[in-house]
Amino acid sequence: MSDEELLILDCEKHGKGVAAVVCGHLTTYCDTPLGFVENSDEPNDLQGWCFACEYVYDQEEDLTDRFKSFNNMRLVCEKCYSIIKSKHTIET
Repeated sequence: MSDEELLILDCEKHGKGVAAVVCGHLTTYCDTPLGFVENSDEPNDLQGWCFACEYVYDQEEDLTDRFKSFNNMRLVCEKCYSIIKSKHTIET
């Protein structure tokens, strides 16, 4: 994703920043780490979901309607993304 294609959003906590995508589970459940799977190698294309979403994705073998419904995608800023990633990463 080039700099011209970056989506900017206004985060309540961090102000204006580059948008990132995470599953809804990672924004809802904060007490227990849910695992974190990063879905893009591009530094400006921040995408991640939890282990449960990875399991459903593997079952579906694609971004199907069932997966999208389960994933419940949310947009967050890049700073929130980093916080979410560190909270939910499980060292294996």
